[in-house]
Amino acid sequence: MLSRLFFGVLFAALFSLPATASAETRLLRFPDIHGDRVVFTYAGDLWTAPATGGAAVRLTAHPGIEVFAKFSPDGKWIAFTGQYDGDEQVYVVPSTGGVPKQLTFYPARGPLTPRWGYDNQVYG
Repeated sequence: MLSRLFFGVLFAALFSLPATASAETRLLRFPDIHGDRVVFTYAGDLWTAPATGGAAVRLTAHPGIEVFAKFSPDGKWIAFTGQYDGDEQVYVVPSTGGVPKQLTFYPARGPLTPRWGYDNQVYG
């Protein structure tokens, strides 16, 4: 049941993006769901959409890429891996959008997939 809902959400999110982007539509990747919201990567940026379908909202628009988005247990934050200055680091952003805050400062370690603890702490 959850997989049907998941694929339905991805399908709805794909068709809710602006028509001007359809010529360059890239794969929707790395989805995560929390309650009635889904976050995913599209064209290197983070987007959210209702799990039941509807318009997708862009959360990030930075040079570089954002991937591996994960909702916090309370749904108020989204942790993700961002690559802005060459190295991939873990960031958080409010789930409603805002300015990302960098949490890790590792030199060239490769992809970091953020994980949330039950205490709303990010482990990267």
